[in-house]
Formats: sequence, C-alpha cells, structure tokens
Amino acid sequence: MKLAISGTYSSGKTLTTMALAHLTGIPRTHAKTMREILPHAVPGKTLEECNAAELIQLVMRRYVERAVHESHLPNGYISDGSSLHEWTYATVRVTVGINPNESIGLDSVEKTDEIRFYEQVVEQLGVALKQYAKETYDAFVHLPIEFPLDPNGHRPVNERFRELSDQLLLSVLREELRIPVHIVGGSIPERLEAITELFDFPKVMSIEDAIAAAREDYALLDVRTEAERNAAAAQVAAA
Repeated sequence: MKLAISGTYSSGKTLTTMALAHLTGIPRTHAKTMREILPHAVPGKTLEECNAAELIQLVMRRYVERAVHESHLPNGYISDGSSLHEWTYATVRVTVGINPNESIGLDSVEKTDEIRFYEQVVEQLGVALKQYAKETYDAFVHLPIEFPLDPNGHRPVNERFRELSDQLLLSVLREELRIPVHIVGGSIPERLEAITELFDFPKVMSIEDAIAAAREDYALLDVRTEAERNAAAAQVAAA
C-alpha cells in the first residue's frame, strides 16, 4: 500500500510516520523541508525573503525529490506528506501573501501583477501535482490540527495559514480527487493503533518501542533557522 500521512504544519506527521514505519516495518519516505533546500536553492535568503518565483522553484524541488523517492519503493510506503502539500502551501499564499506573517489580521492581500501571475502558475502546477496524487496514493490518513504550532523550522507560518491549508487539503482529497481519506486524531499511541487497525498493518514491535525509536530519529533532525543554515553553508564554501 502507498499511504500518505496528511496534515498541515505541526500536526505531527513526521513523528507519526517515523513511529508507524518502525511499528509496521513499512518503509517511510519524505521530501526535504524548504528550510533544508534553501541554502542550495536560494543561497543567502531566508524563506521570508523569497519572492514568488523562488517559492515556485522550492515547490518543484520538493515535488521532484518526493516523486523520485516514492518511485524507488514500488511495493509500498508510508509518506510523510504528499505532492498535494507542496501545492497547498503555495496556493494558500495567494490569499495570505508570499510571506503570511505580513498579512496577519487581513482577510486577503492585494492581488498585484506578481501575485496574479503566481496564482496562474500555481494553478497549473496543481494540475500535475493532483494527477500525481490521484495516480499514486492508495489512501490518505489526515491528522487534524490538535497540537500547538511549533516555532522550530516553521516560520513564516501562523494559525490562519495552518487552518486554511488544512481546509484546502481535506477539500481537494474529498471533493475533487475522491481519494480515500481517514481522519485520525489523538495521541501518538492512539494514532498508531487506529492506523494499524484501519489498514490491517502488521506490528513488528510494540507501540512503545516504535515511539521510542521514532523519538531518537526525530532528535537527529536539523531544525536550524535559515540564517543558521546559510551561515554553515558559507563556512563550508569558504573552507
């Protein structure tokens, strides 16, 4: 089975997929975050400083990496996110702006010529990314917004951006693509129990051991800010 774990920022996708992979023995796949991609794709810039064209480049890099990783696992996998996530985050920025934190308190942002062109490009990207999702994933598990927004690695993002992204993801899955989607909430142990029951997945270890292994994996993630990443990249280049 090719299962995508869906949900917006700080919904717990990464820890859930890590633990689920340990629990079931099914391989986990993912794409690098935009923060991980930035020093190579847009050297010297933070995500807040990226313009519309640069954001589109980041979206395409994430999608290509995700598709390549998934193509190497023809027998099935658990995906941290999906091709829809790249498109969703890009689409919501049409409403809240390229840097969502600049429009807090506003219902929408002015549609400049740049935003209008960006909207057209993102719409066409959506055609490809939605087709990929429809043709690739057997089912989705959607994690609702239940946890506080984690500031580490998630700027520029706010609660409104999170809520709009969550609504758009579910809407596209249910109403447009009609891919089977199951909403699974609760604690990490409750999620793991529910998901394994839903899909009759095997358990190769206990839930407690799977979560412990996942927490060890999670502790190794690089959650530095863009500025810290850029500084490190500059040091490597100068060496």
